[in-house]
Amino acid sequence: GAMEWERRLRGRLGAIRAPKKTEKELKDEEMELFTKYYMEWKGTKTSGNTSYTNIPRFYYRLPAEDEVLLQKLREESRAVFLQRKSRELLDNEELQNLWFLLDKHQTSPMTGEEAMINYENFLKVGEKAGAKCKQFFTAKIFAKLLHNDPYGRISIMQFFNYVMRKVWLHQTRIGLSLYDVAGQGYLRESDLENYILELIPTLPQLDGLEKSFYSFYVCTAVRKFFFFLDPLRTGKIKIQDILACSFLDDLLELRDEELSKESQETNWFSAPSALRVYGQYLNLDKDHNGMLSKEELSRYGTGTLTNIFLDRVFQECLTYDGEMDYKTYLDFVLALENRKEPAALQYIFKLLDIENKGHLNVFSLNYFFRAIQEQMKIHGQEPVSFQDVKDEIFDMVKPKDPYKISLQDLINSSQGDTVTSILIDLNGFWTYENREVLVASDNDNTADVDDT
Repeated sequence: GAMEWERRLRGRLGAIRAPKKTEKELKDEEMELFTKYYMEWKGTKTSGNTSYTNIPRFYYRLPAEDEVLLQKLREESRAVFLQRKSRELLDNEELQNLWFLLDKHQTSPMTGEEAMINYENFLKVGEKAGAKCKQFFTAKIFAKLLHNDPYGRISIMQFFNYVMRKVWLHQTRIGLSLYDVAGQGYLRESDLENYILELIPTLPQLDGLEKSFYSFYVCTAVRKFFFFLDPLRTGKIKIQDILACSFLDDLLELRDEELSKESQETNWFSAPSALRVYGQYLNLDKDHNGMLSKEELSRYGTGTLTNIFLDRVFQECLTYDGEMDYKTYLDFVLALENRKEPAALQYIFKLLDIENKGHLNVFSLNYFFRAIQEQMKIHGQEPVSFQDVKDEIFDMVKPKDPYKISLQDLINSSQGDTVTSILIDLNGFWTYENREVLVASDNDNTADVDDT
């Protein structure tokens, strides 16, 4: 019967005998069972918590070029989002109301001219000022503005300025974000060009600019941002970096109708400054072809840049049939006019590093200084020995490695402007060589002259 059949089947299976499992198979099986039982056990413990089974989606692919509808949707939703953010900011009326409340709750006694407020009153104003102001009335911000008032109060003016600055930063951030087409927190050159072009009519200081000059003005302004904020030349800059540097402050200073002549001259974005840079470019361009040859650029500044340095400029920088356009010229001007700045030193360092080794050695210093010696001869001056100059340069920079100067050494020494001038510009070298004489004639007191 049935029992008999079962016995035979067992016998048959026993005869076949399963092959012995390998070590690895046993381990795998063990792991499989362990995982199964563990999940069952864990499941009973964490009933209702299924978060580990559905990780929220955090990557959203950007719409491709041809997905027009998706792109439009993305643009629209970003615009709506930015408008909403904009509405969360304090408007002029609300700021006035805040000032009025602060003034009403000032805590006596007056300290000089300054109206002050203590923490208790600060919190009272916070309650009355409305939801939009809530974020400013925290212990942290109060402590940040607390200096050394014996009564533990802060200056109302300082607090109000803090709020204004924050509102301004957010406004500007939203303004810049509207031009961030990809919505990635970066602006490309074309985005920043559009931003500045549309800003021009709001800056009274630029009223006098001819429409025909706008494109040159925009190019001049944008270059400064990219030269300093995009050192790796990626073609885009972070909106956060734009907000963190002082360039926007300079640009928006042109809203002030009463800007002093001195401020205009030192502000790269002012009309006189932009016209000066462009005017120099036109003056150098003797054959009026809109580009500068090496010969034309050699008259830049005091006309004393060495030939060897100019050769390197034309080797390394972007040129068209061996001539330089306005944009490339702007980088050159920004580098030479700001020789204390790391971005400018990086630009010049790359030109000095002829072997592309990432450092300057005695060979590269000598290579450039020879051209200075040649020029001295031409001008009938007694050439200075390279040995002396080399020692002075190494003394000034004090590099980590006594035989090599890296870009970081140059930046850290804060003598980068002097060192580069000695190597590339006869006038710069002459100024350095005669510094004692110049100092003496300035002070008429040679006892103060520092010999280092």
